[in-house]
Amino acid sequence: MHTEILIVGAGAAGLMAARTLAQAGKKVLVLEARTRLGGRIHTFRENGFSGLAEAGAEFLHGDVAQTQQLLHATGTPTYPTGGITYEVTQGVVHESAEFLPEMPLLLEKLHALPHDLPLAEFLTQAFPAEEHRTLRNTVTRFAEGYDAADARRASSFALRDEWSGGGAEDSPRPEGGYGAVVAQLHREVEAAGGQVRLNSVVEKIIWHPHHVTLHCTDGRQYHATRALLTMPLGVLQAEAGSPGYFHLEPELPEHRAAATALGFGSVIKLLLEFNNPFWATASPQVQRPMPNLGFLFSDAAIPTWWTQQPNPRPLLTGWLAGPAAAERRASTNEALLTEALESLAYLLGSTVEYVRSQLQAHCIFNWGADPFARGAYTYATMGAEAARHVLAAPVADTLFFAGEAVYHGPHMGTVEAALVSGQAVAQHLLALPLPPVE
Repeated sequence: MHTEILIVGAGAAGLMAARTLAQAGKKVLVLEARTRLGGRIHTFRENGFSGLAEAGAEFLHGDVAQTQQLLHATGTPTYPTGGITYEVTQGVVHESAEFLPEMPLLLEKLHALPHDLPLAEFLTQAFPAEEHRTLRNTVTRFAEGYDAADARRASSFALRDEWSGGGAEDSPRPEGGYGAVVAQLHREVEAAGGQVRLNSVVEKIIWHPHHVTLHCTDGRQYHATRALLTMPLGVLQAEAGSPGYFHLEPELPEHRAAATALGFGSVIKLLLEFNNPFWATASPQVQRPMPNLGFLFSDAAIPTWWTQQPNPRPLLTGWLAGPAAAERRASTNEALLTEALESLAYLLGSTVEYVRSQLQAHCIFNWGADPFARGAYTYATMGAEAARHVLAAPVADTLFFAGEAVYHGPHMGTVEAALVSGQAVAQHLLALPLPPVE
């Protein structure tokens, strides 16, 4: 089959690009490896859950104009997070008045930093005293948990700029989830004449100027004059022979090296729906109740939890990110569920048996183990700007790259970044002259 533009990946970037190109009259075909749309957006209702749940992207961070525009088009309102933020350390629970109390001092030191350093090195230099051990540990956990970053590689300057924006403190949710955005983009792609094919795993890309052939694992081949690759950074980083790897002929060593130079964090998201919000009330089975729980940060094995507040639905989401999630890439879902139940039992002063007895439904999403993602989202490493520039560079006006990994701006690692990148690359493609007739 031959078309004008092939797009690999039906996530936010791929669908946004497809919509822009199709509405401009281009013949577009999107190939998606999964049996569903959305990529790292996955709004679902199955496995006994009482309503929709988010396996991937869930919140909006900061002023995300493109995302808001799409939500508005679907009539999807957003609502702010609610409830009380708690902390548990060494079995002691208390309310936390601030998202990160040390943030003003941290930002002061970061703004005084004369040149960029890996976050771990910066913390050691800026806060060397024993009295700052808690601060160092807290900031490291924050970078690992919120940014899914490895503090030994993460850029202090990039984190400074991100944290200065305060996006972590402004995180509403779309009502009903991000699935409405994906569905809207898909409808608009098809209405404009574009096509999307699921269960199409690209294993080889053969290209020369103005001609691309994509080989899929089912034996099908697709041809186009240009191709846009929107697969996650983890797939671009994959080594030959590993799950998710695709072969390029001829190879692009500079692009592969640039992908490896960027950071891509692992995330394990654990969705546990219970019969009732048993954590809210003291009882013989719950020694440390947390009324009106919104967020919970702790020293448990699964350290971060949140509810759907102000929605009263008894759904707890556990979150493990960064190096700790990467270490559990090969863990079974049953082992992760046990770890989650043990964490909740510790946090609430309960028992694993009691917490399990209240469980109605559960689903675990280990994004690092997913061969079509191999992680969750990008974080900036030292030298990331140069690497991102290389990775985003078109190849002979034939191969193009889009997605949150190649986005440059204040919304790195978000759905907004993917949408903006997909649209920008599509507009660049539209501005190019027609390729010569072979």
